[in-house]
Amino acid sequence: MELQKLRQFYTVAKYQHITKAAAELYIAQPSLTQAIDSLENELGVPLFVKRGRNIILTEYGEYLKRRLDALLPEIEALPEEIQNMKSGVSKRIRLNILAASTFVLNAIVAYRKIHPDAVFDFEQSAEKQNCDIVITTNVGRKKAPANYIGRSVLEEKIYLAVPKDSVYGRLESIALSEVKDEEFVMLSGSRLFGVICNQLCSAAGFSPKVMFESDSPSAVQNIISTGAGIAFWPEYSWGTLTSDSVKLLTVTMPECKRELITELYDTGNQSQYAEDFYAFLVRAFSGK
Repeated sequence: MELQKLRQFYTVAKYQHITKAAAELYIAQPSLTQAIDSLENELGVPLFVKRGRNIILTEYGEYLKRRLDALLPEIEALPEEIQNMKSGVSKRIRLNILAASTFVLNAIVAYRKIHPDAVFDFEQSAEKQNCDIVITTNVGRKKAPANYIGRSVLEEKIYLAVPKDSVYGRLESIALSEVKDEEFVMLSGSRLFGVICNQLCSAAGFSPKVMFESDSPSAVQNIISTGAGIAFWPEYSWGTLTSDSVKLLTVTMPECKRELITELYDTGNQSQYAEDFYAFLVRAFSGK
């Protein structure tokens, strides 16, 4: 995909109006329409549909715009970043996100509103070294390195999400074994939270019957919000569940919780923003 086409799509997606987008981009409307058609043909999906005199994003268009919300600023920052490298000043923050990825990505978006010149590198590897900040959990972790220069540990409660119109919807708390015969919406075992959920079920004496599984937290959250099945919901990592179809219950047995660990390291080539973003992230986790 050509970067120019992605920029053009993003401008159209912002306005959802060809004329306004063409005016901002200083190109003719037919040329812009042709560029969008070309991108749709390349991807093999429609990105916009007509509604009256206007156009609106399809689900594919919405997804692409969400991805570009983060990607385009990163790309636009590259020239300045290279200049900063020449002057020995780094504004790149290297993160290893092994837990609470949705929460951390939202925190990055909020931080970039304050420091738009900050640049983030994401990793998701337990073997990855030489990162400024690591966000992980105590479950399944090898012995923690001792060379961190900042460390915050937050206990996170894990709720059970149940359909409000089910027999469980009238409850406030529940033993996990009570739902052993129900179908679950799960995060894949390739993610630490997925491992934790399977361990909790095992501690309750059963293996979950999985009706939907994905390694994408957002996909799992979307399915949960429809009230399609039973699911685990981490208190801080995924934020407030606002669906009218779902209720969160406290699990009385086994105790459902984990630790969220945020660590700051001195890599010898520290970003000028690393320590500041670490403090920002710790405050965000604590709700301050």
